[in-house]
Amino acid sequence: MASVNKVILVGNLGRDPETRYTTGGDAVTNIRVATTDTWKDKNGEKQERTEW
Repeated sequence: MASVNKVILVGNLGRDPETRYTTGGDAVTNIRVATTDTWKDKNGEKQERTEW
């Protein structure tokens, strides 16, 4: 039984996507995605954290 998986990624690309092909001819693409979270700490100061 065939199925489809759907993934939505929201962020910034760190570099151009790199596509290569397996020996069977299937395409595989590697991407580097960064997301940034911002919030105010208990002192009301803006904090920011980027994760890759």
